[in-house]
Amino acid sequence: MSDQQPRVLSDIDALKALAHPLRQQLLTRLQRHGPATSADLAVEFDEDRGATSYHLRQLARFGFIEEDSARSSGRRKYWRAVPQDVRLPRRPADPEVAAAAEEIGRQWMEGADRALTSYLTGREAFGEFAAAAMHSFGSTTLTAEELARFGEEYIAFLNRWHREPGQASHGSRHVTVVFHAFPTPEQGDTS
Repeated sequence: MSDQQPRVLSDIDALKALAHPLRQQLLTRLQRHGPATSADLAVEFDEDRGATSYHLRQLARFGFIEEDSARSSGRRKYWRAVPQDVRLPRRPADPEVAAAAEEIGRQWMEGADRALTSYLTGREAFGEFAAAAMHSFGSTTLTAEELARFGEEYIAFLNRWHREPGQASHGSRHVTVVFHAFPTPEQGDTS
């Protein structure tokens, strides 16, 4: 994944496709746990199989997932996430694009908040992973250009550690990494 160019979602149709909450859940599931069929996912998410199949086809239509032809046979179609660096547009001029990107960003943050809260309330169950987990808060002073470069360096670092489901070492587990780098609002700022 580290050698791929970032995919900035500026197409309104792709943004709308990704903004659907069930599609977000399906994509996240495929990214974290690897390939699955629409029937498997329908059971897992307590959804109608036809609806799940439709949502998977929409994700595939916009390049977020693809058929795993090595696993598929006959009518049993497996889907897998397409490894990619998906990003939201930074300052879209189109209000519809801005609204869809904001919705996706909100969903991503809510998912990260749920995962963190769940972990923190039950961290003792994570054993050695709880001891290895890191929580840090820091700040610095940067120009806008430096902030953009800082973000790119962070993504490159994270990509060096990326592993697809099924490529992980024995004893490993999925790890959520949340990153924010933004100008600190001063009291009274409205922009």
